[in-house]
Amino acid sequence: RQEPRDETKEKGRAQVSADIAKFNAAQAALDFVKDGMIVGLGTGSTSAHFVRLLGERVRQGLRIKGVPTSEATRNLAEQAGIALLEISQVTSIDVDVDGADEIDPAFRLVKGGGGALLREKIVAVASKSMVVIADESKWVETLGAFPLPVEVTRFGFALTLERVRRVLRGTKCAGDEVVLRTSGKSNEPVITDGGNYSLDAHAQSIPAPEDLGAALKDIAGVVEHGLFLNLARTVILGQAKGAVIKAHESF
Repeated sequence: RQEPRDETKEKGRAQVSADIAKFNAAQAALDFVKDGMIVGLGTGSTSAHFVRLLGERVRQGLRIKGVPTSEATRNLAEQAGIALLEISQVTSIDVDVDGADEIDPAFRLVKGGGGALLREKIVAVASKSMVVIADESKWVETLGAFPLPVEVTRFGFALTLERVRRVLRGTKCAGDEVVLRTSGKSNEPVITDGGNYSLDAHAQSIPAPEDLGAALKDIAGVVEHGLFLNLARTVILGQAKGAVIKAHESF
């Protein structure tokens, strides 16, 4: 007689497995950090592993300075003993280590699900090298299953939302639902670290990321979008044991 499935236990095991993979990706990224570097510190669960591990290296004598991409990461880095710089204090960043919500074979990313989109992109663009860390489930053939974050000004956000919807249709995305991100508890709009609202664009499938990115940037009221294009140099995909490192051919 077959035992009934315990979905709660299965879900728990899957979460533990994913967390191990994230940890392994973060650990592999430490090899890309050298003494004396200025390091972009990403936001999210995988990046949190990296920040903690980097803090251990700092306590062992590694000399680096970090640039956090969110207030949450700033707090974690301070707890880990990592010396920090403000973005206004740097002209370039040696390496940015950050997570991703989706990664395609062309190293195009969907990021910003954690609510730090604008700061994450500013740091990524300022970096000489971007190393993306994620569990292997984030590697996808086509971007879009994960809702695309779009950071927008609070003023006129409803008008901006409708224009984002039109752009999804115009760039042949499979879906065009766009919603304002709200807090689960209060149902109030989520405010980003930059003081803006976030929209979640449920594109489902994005056949032309470059076209969509360009069209979104042309919308008045859009501060930044979650398509990270031509930025990732290295992708580290964590697995249950170890990690796979992929290098972009163009770099």
